[in-house]
Parts: sequence; structure tokens; C-alpha cells
Amino acid sequence: MSVPSPVTPGWLDWHPDPSVPAFKLPAGTVDAHCHVFGPQAEFPFAPKRKYTPCDASREQLAALHRHLGVSRAVIVQATCHGADNTAMIDAVRAADGRARGVATVRPDVSEAELRELDAAGVRGVRFNFLRRLVDTSPKDDLRTIAEKVAPLGWHIVLYFESADLPELEGFFGSLPAPLVIDHMGRPDVKLPVGGPQFSRFLRFVGSHDVHVKVTCPERLSLTGPPALDGQRHAYADVVPFGRRVVEEFPDRVLWGTDWPHPNLTGHMPDDGLLVDHVPLVAVTAEQQRKLLVDNPMNLYWPGEGV
Repeated sequence: MSVPSPVTPGWLDWHPDPSVPAFKLPAGTVDAHCHVFGPQAEFPFAPKRKYTPCDASREQLAALHRHLGVSRAVIVQATCHGADNTAMIDAVRAADGRARGVATVRPDVSEAELRELDAAGVRGVRFNFLRRLVDTSPKDDLRTIAEKVAPLGWHIVLYFESADLPELEGFFGSLPAPLVIDHMGRPDVKLPVGGPQFSRFLRFVGSHDVHVKVTCPERLSLTGPPALDGQRHAYADVVPFGRRVVEEFPDRVLWGTDWPHPNLTGHMPDDGLLVDHVPLVAVTAEQQRKLLVDNPMNLYWPGEGV
């Protein structure tokens, strides 16, 4: 049995005691962006990974969801596991139909392998364009993957920086499958919400078959987690961006925790506080219902009730 690798120096473990949110999530809420790491002893990390995280098991994820009031989950393959989707699939299967998966696959993936993933609950693949997390893949390889998964009705999850959108949007728009964009395309929140960068992102979303994850204010914020005026209003500089996306695309937004919050360096967020960020960006009950329940159900469990 191999000896587990130590975590990356400076790694921040997930919050051990998140607060109880003041905002009560509606029945049927879906965490549409979360991960599992290992446990390493059972599900080893990829040899060529760019970081070694702490363990974050499916049981620990389920405990967080019970604490927050989350009913369903979309578990996104973690980059530390590479294209070995075993840990993610194990977590999806353990949820007994109340979880879906987003996988990482290679261009040579077979039709039989894809159908096995589909039967297990996978509904999408992720293309990561952040060089600090993965080695870059030729666009021809990614197009090959997209063409293989499109007949299954899967979508493609895109992770990129907004500053890179001008270079990438032509490629994104040519892909033969619906798109889901992580973390609002990671806008630079020190720029104005009505400025050229975010306006370009909104135009791209409006002109293609795209869902947007209104997620990870803790990754985008420059002001950080402190609350305002004694209230639970953290990450205030990200609010205008999330609110704008929800207002313009109420039927195409998704929410998630990003637990266990990989590769953060400044602070580890309180997941209860992340729930309390929701009514700041989705201010009406109708917006909240679409963001948290209706939209992810329609995308990942079409035709099923809550």
C-alpha cells in the first residue's frame, strides 16, 4: 500500500464548523458545483497533479449539505484526480439518484466508457483553461471530446478567466454542445460591472446556449469576507456582478458552494456565509427558486420533480 502524499505546503483545509445560514434555502436546492478529494488512501490522486489537497470525502460533503439544507448535488471532477473519475463516480452513485457528475475525459475515450459514465449519472465534461491548474490541451483534442459527448446530450463546463474570453469565445461558440460557465467567467471585480470586459461576457452568454454558475464570490472578491455593518453581507464587491447575471438570465443561472474550496490562499470561506450571499444576488423569491431549484433540475434532472 502506497504512503499518502502530504498536502501542498500552505494548503487551506475546508471549514470544520460552518455557521448556520440566516437564509433558508428552498426545498429541493441543488449545489451545482462541488467536489470530492479522495480520500487519498482509497482514491489516489493523479501522478501528474499540480497540487495535493486534504481529503474531502463524499460523507463529509453530504454532512455539509445536510447542515446547509441542500437536497441534491452536481459533483465536478477535481483536477487533482485528472481523468480518473472513480472518486467522483463513487460519490454520485452513493447519493442514490440525488447527484449528477461532471467528468474529465481524454480525447481517446471510447463510446463504451462514455456510456458507462452516463449510466452512472455523468451529464457533462469540464474543459479547464486555467494554466495554473492543468496543462493546456490542444483545441482539436477538446473538439474531439465535445463531438463524442454531444450525442449523449451532455454539456460542456468551461473554466476560464474573463480576460481570456476574446481569445476563446470563437472556439467556445463553435462547440457542438450546450455550455456551462464556471464562476461567471471569473470577472475582474475591480473593473466596473458595466465595463467592456463583463459586457463582452454577457453578450457571449446572451448569444449562445449557455448556463452561468453564479458561484465563488470568495475567489473573485478583493474586499474579502468581512461583513458590512454587522450583517452577514460578505464579498460585497462581487454582488453587482452576480446580480446582473441573475437579472439578465434568470432561467440560465446556477448556484454552488465549490466545497471543499480548492487552492484558496487568502482565507477559507464559511459555507453558511456563502449561502447568505444568495439573496444578495437573487433578490426575489422567484429568482431564488430558479437559481437554486428549477434551473439545475431542468439541466440535470429534466422531467423529474423535486
